[in-house]
Amino acid sequence: MIPIIIVGLLANHGQVDLKSSIEAPFRETDHAIIIDAVVNGKRASFMLDTGFGGWLVLSDQIKVGKPSGTAQLRDFVGTLSATTVELKSLEIGDLKITKPSGDIIQQPLGDLTLSYGTHCDGIMGLSPLKDYVTEINFEKKKLIFHPKSLDISKKTPDNQKTFLLKMEPRGFNSIELRSEVNGHPVFMALDTGNAFYVTTHKEVLERVGLWDPKQKPKYVFEAWVASGPVDTFYVWIKEAKIFGVPVKNSIWDVIDLPSSSVEDDGTVGFGFLKNFNIIMDFERRYVWLENFSGKVANEPIGEPGIRIGYSDSGRFVVRHVYPGSPADLAGIKEDDVVLAVDGKSLSMVKPKEIRNLIQGTPGSKVKLAISREGMLQRFEVERVILANGSPG
Repeated sequence: MIPIIIVGLLANHGQVDLKSSIEAPFRETDHAIIIDAVVNGKRASFMLDTGFGGWLVLSDQIKVGKPSGTAQLRDFVGTLSATTVELKSLEIGDLKITKPSGDIIQQPLGDLTLSYGTHCDGIMGLSPLKDYVTEINFEKKKLIFHPKSLDISKKTPDNQKTFLLKMEPRGFNSIELRSEVNGHPVFMALDTGNAFYVTTHKEVLERVGLWDPKQKPKYVFEAWVASGPVDTFYVWIKEAKIFGVPVKNSIWDVIDLPSSSVEDDGTVGFGFLKNFNIIMDFERRYVWLENFSGKVANEPIGEPGIRIGYSDSGRFVVRHVYPGSPADLAGIKEDDVVLAVDGKSLSMVKPKEIRNLIQGTPGSKVKLAISREGMLQRFEVERVILANGSPG
């Protein structure tokens, strides 16, 4: 999930303090945090998305009240309008918010449960966390809402395992923090809703001297954001500092657009953040990171070298075969119809899910059942890293 900015729908937060810490367990999937809550008396599960500045986005299939207005949402691709419902109460674990100053955005969300592999009804944004010193503890898989007496600005980082970051004076609806790439500062949102490691857009790489505006990426894929699909490509990034954390080699996801409506330089996503316990203090505007996993770089993803699209006839069709890729060498061709991946029929698979099915560990193989001019053909194709550039 690329960060969503709410236009004209800001919450007025009151001063809230706790006498002791309150915990709320969450489920961690491969790409997301899923947390259970009670909204206006109705139980629901939400993907925690700190890149979304509002309170809640909930499937319109769950009735939590009468429509109260509309909101405009904006992301990397465009703007969309959604219905709002007054948020009257919210319970997150043992935390009870009885007078939240915000709204629930209701809209069709598709099958989030299928996407995340566990029950999910919507998205929980940044607003429920802002009035507390909030900890996302990936190690113990729980949210912890601390009293304001916990002052992380007084903590001393060692800048190897622990890091203290000052929020940038921008982004009321996001946590903007400084990173560094190619010797230049970039300002990115802390975004648990972004399934990737780091997502930026092409203009940022051009600005810091890592991408020639005339250069065309060798490998281009399709990713999905709130308002629809967008072309993306992977780039090897060397010797970066992501939120102050030195990272020798990593692969960033780049939005292939000439410009972006998002005001920051991108987002640091789940792939990076899952290695840290994170404490956020919005009042004092500090963030504390503790690296418990010992990992900071992302693990490269392998792909066979095909771009698959969804045809008007309801079939998955090979739109492009990357020259020299394993798929090209195996003989897969454009306009081939993909029927199954690793024995799984694609009859019930949605367009945004197909890429996850063909991805895997570099060096592993994927089995593809393909129809070409009515004839069934089977291929077993190696997955390789299709990132532009090279590691250091």
